[in-house]
Amino acid sequence: MDRIDRCSRRDALGALAAGTLAALGLPATGAQAEEAATWPAAKPITWVVPFTPGGSTDVIGRTLAQKLGEALKQTVVVDNRPGTGGGIGAASVAKAAPDGYTLMGGTISSHAINASLYRKLPYDPVKDFEPVSLVAFLPNVLLVNPNLGVNSVADLIALLKKDERRRTFASSGAGTSTHLAGELFADLIDVPLTHIAYKGTPPAMVDVSSGQVTFMFDQMTAALPLLQSGKLKLLAVTTAKRFALAPDTPTMIEAGVPGFEMASWQAVYAPKGTPRPIVQRLNAEIVRALKQPDVREKLGRQLGMELVGSTSEELAALMQREIPRWAALVKKSGASTD
Repeated sequence: MDRIDRCSRRDALGALAAGTLAALGLPATGAQAEEAATWPAAKPITWVVPFTPGGSTDVIGRTLAQKLGEALKQTVVVDNRPGTGGGIGAASVAKAAPDGYTLMGGTISSHAINASLYRKLPYDPVKDFEPVSLVAFLPNVLLVNPNLGVNSVADLIALLKKDERRRTFASSGAGTSTHLAGELFADLIDVPLTHIAYKGTPPAMVDVSSGQVTFMFDQMTAALPLLQSGKLKLLAVTTAKRFALAPDTPTMIEAGVPGFEMASWQAVYAPKGTPRPIVQRLNAEIVRALKQPDVREKLGRQLGMELVGSTSEELAALMQREIPRWAALVKKSGASTD
């Protein structure tokens, strides 16, 4: 797996930016400039979250929607449309009018993994969207029920090899990074596992915490309340380095699974054809919001997200890199939704 550490991520994004679509840099037409000058009018902006309430994408969406509304002096309504690894929400945004009144919180699932996981995806992650800004990188973590009787990744692997009934893992949806993390785990430990997809993180965590499903990978953001209440146990993090919010928790590699490294990312998109001046304004406001102390405290220090805030071109470049990377993993793992 490729490694993108804290120091190199921005460099990698910048280096790849030169290869993005030239259209992203075209000046606005007279009509677009006029439309942008009157935007936003007295009309609510809809921020589509393609997952259920309570997960990382939802937390980011509600936080930034509030800040965006304050900056634009306009109402920003969050609309949760879960399903197919963010695909249902993404498809709705792809079909929306490109007028600056529809945005979405896209993810590594909706705008990278789905491209190879679904044979008939009802949208094109590249052609149907205007990249606005990369928001954050997030580590995934390995979670189990505290009553499962395992205290390490090695214990979990031994249990999975011994007991076929325990060979189940949950995810926040087919095609999500949490799904692919489980598939990668199965491949690396050479144990066949059954994937159980949910429409979002909260219901998946409920079933893992109750013991109905053996384990799952997900973001620390959503897992914190259940970890703090003792309803879930943390075994490892999936990034190359240990996580600041859990410094005593080993990485998957340290825990004895060589080659296991992955991180999720979150971003903002608008429908293709949204006037360039509007995209630029949205980008400026989102990047500004991500620098505000209260946002950095909530999303960064409390929830452990690595906040970024990028140009549109940098996000497009990241997608160009990530789509083939995940396609290779999907092919290797044999993951499928068909």
